[in-house]
Amino acid sequence: MAWWRRRRERDREDDFDWFGFGFRDFDVFDDLFEKMMRDLDEIFRRATSGEIKPIVRGFSIRIGPDGKPEIREFGTKEAGQGVEERKPLVDVMETDDEVQIIAEMPGVNKEDIDVSASEKSVEIRAEGENRRYYEVVDLPCEVIPDSAKARYNNGVLEVVFKKKYPKKSDKKKIKIE
Repeated sequence: MAWWRRRRERDREDDFDWFGFGFRDFDVFDDLFEKMMRDLDEIFRRATSGEIKPIVRGFSIRIGPDGKPEIREFGTKEAGQGVEERKPLVDVMETDDEVQIIAEMPGVNKEDIDVSASEKSVEIRAEGENRRYYEVVDLPCEVIPDSAKARYNNGVLEVVFKKKYPKKSDKKKIKIE
């Protein structure tokens, strides 16, 4: 007998009363919890037997330069023939004259990473021994692909581009007489 069923039967016998609400009033919640526990037990059983693979899913939210929130997804997806492909967690930052891309891709070596860029997007591909990553990142402005500098350290890829049309400062030096 599962531990939550034993607890449920013990609680019914006590019929403890909190401010006029006995445990019998919580049967709906108790039934829902019992169903969730059965489902969770089934998921763990299937995962430990190798029947299903772990799933990694998530998203990041940041405020873009225009003041609107940007939502980016990352995680595992099925790439065909049982090969697992992940979308890396990617962040794009823009300064006056540069665009910086940071992608988290743990579990691959520097030699496994392939980055290619156009003026408007960057394609990141990595295929390690145990993991595969793929993502196309749309850039917030046009960049000079030949200016790219990339480095990979501790599972984090950083790529920096010079902007094709950097923002010029409107400031003008004023001579003091």
